[in-house]
Amino acid sequence: MLEVRNLDTYYGNIQALHDISLHVEEGEIITLIGANGAGKSTTLMSISGIVPPRKGEILFQGDPIHELPPNHIVSLGICQVPEGRHIFPDLTVAENLDMGAFLRNDKKQIARDLDYLYDLFPILRKRRHQPGGNLSGGEQQMLAISRALMAHPKLLLLDEPSMGLAPLVTRQIFDIIKKINQEQNTTIFLVEQNANLALKVADRGYVLENGHITLHDRADALLANKDVQKAYLGM
Repeated sequence: MLEVRNLDTYYGNIQALHDISLHVEEGEIITLIGANGAGKSTTLMSISGIVPPRKGEILFQGDPIHELPPNHIVSLGICQVPEGRHIFPDLTVAENLDMGAFLRNDKKQIARDLDYLYDLFPILRKRRHQPGGNLSGGEQQMLAISRALMAHPKLLLLDEPSMGLAPLVTRQIFDIIKKINQEQNTTIFLVEQNANLALKVADRGYVLENGHITLHDRADALLANKDVQKAYLGM
């Protein structure tokens, strides 16, 4: 579904990604793990067109997208839930979800998708008339994921969904990520510092260090890898 080939991305004169190559198959969950500052978020922002790469290619369903603007990339079926959630705090929960569907005109399916998300996250139904800024951190993460899903994406990019959340809420979010993948057949590219949880829900994983991909394997193999355990799993 997605192929990244030999990607170099810069912030001004500072190179953040060095010759990155990876792929995502339809229907799977892949995760990109690494320390703070490794380039994980930059990888997603390059795919989304927010920080265009200076070198290399990004192909989505066989077509190049690395020179397209972000809104065009969204219209193709790629949606990102950014680090820090970035919901619209002054809009209600319902209005935030409406914003997620702004490119769609299939009203009956939009209504069905909304019902599905309210069933997935019952607290959002309960708080649908409240401003998004009044929600807890976990509720805002649920809203950010739901807003992206309202775009009916083929590929969902999740950037640090566990950031700032209590362990119980984090586990709930990761259970929902797995459920979305299985029930909606949504392909997921997960960037996460909590390597243990990320590798437990993923099919495959990549390790990013200082802008370089240093490891790629099945998620269970990475969980068993002694170097990964030492560096990222606290073992």
